[in-house]
Amino acid sequence: MNKFLQVERDGGVLTITMNRPEERNALSEESQFAEFAPLCEEINRDESVRVVILTGAGSAFCAGGNIWQMRDKTGIAAGSPWEIQNRYRRGIQRIPLALYHLEVPVIAAVNGPAIGAGCDLTCMCDIRIASERASFAESFVKLGLIPGDGGAWLLPRAVGLSKACEMTFTGDALSAAEALACGLVSQVVPADQLMSTANKLAQRIAANPGTALRAAKRLLREGQQVSLATLLEMSAAMQAVAHFTPEHDQAVAAFIDSIKSKNAK
Repeated sequence: MNKFLQVERDGGVLTITMNRPEERNALSEESQFAEFAPLCEEINRDESVRVVILTGAGSAFCAGGNIWQMRDKTGIAAGSPWEIQNRYRRGIQRIPLALYHLEVPVIAAVNGPAIGAGCDLTCMCDIRIASERASFAESFVKLGLIPGDGGAWLLPRAVGLSKACEMTFTGDALSAAEALACGLVSQVVPADQLMSTANKLAQRIAANPGTALRAAKRLLREGQQVSLATLLEMSAAMQAVAHFTPEHDQAVAAFIDSIKSKNAK
C-alpha cells in the first residue's frame, strides 16, 4: 500500500498530503500513525526546510477515527482496556508529540471536514487556513468517547476554554465561517484558492532566516508553559546566539542596503 503521507517540496516549503481520499483520510491504522514521527524528525534535521503545509487529498481533510473498527472492536478499539490504552499511547498519541516538537512553522490547509481527531490534527498546526468547504467538529462525545489524542489540551489553546468546552460537550460542527469567528482559523478562502493561499503564506514565511524561524517557534511553544521570567531568560540566550548567525548579518546588511537605495532616489 502507498504511504499515507505524500511529500512534495518547493524550495524551503514542504507540503505533506494525507492521501487516503477513499477513506476521507481517516486516522485508524498503526502504519499511518508510524509515518508522522520519522518524517518530523527528518524535517528537524534538514535545516533547509523552512515551512510545512499539511493538507488532505480528496473532499475531506481528515474524518477522524474509523467508526467500523469501533463497532467491530478491531484496530485501535481491539482488546482489553489495558491494550487499548497502550495502543493509543504507542499509536495515535505519537502524532501530537511529533508535530508539537516539529521545529518549523506548520500551516494546516483544511480542504474539507476535519472531524474528531481531524479537528485536533488542525490544532497541532501553528496556522490554520480553511476552504469554504471546511468544517470542524470535536465530535467524540457523540460516540460516547473523549478526545484520546490530546484534544482537551490542544483545542482550548486554539479557541479559548469556553469555546473548547462548547465544542467538546456538544460535539457540534462549526462551519468555516464559524471557525473564523472564534479564531480556530485565520483565513477562509474559496476551495480553488486554498493551496495557492497556503503556498503564498508559506513562501512569505520561508523568505525569513531558518534559524530565527525555528527559535521563534520554540519560544512561542515554551511561552505557553513557563513563567514570563523563564521565557525572558530563554529569549536572551537565543537572541545572543542569533546575533552571531550569518543569516542575521546578511539580513541586517540587506535591510541597510534597502534604506540606502530608497534614500538615493
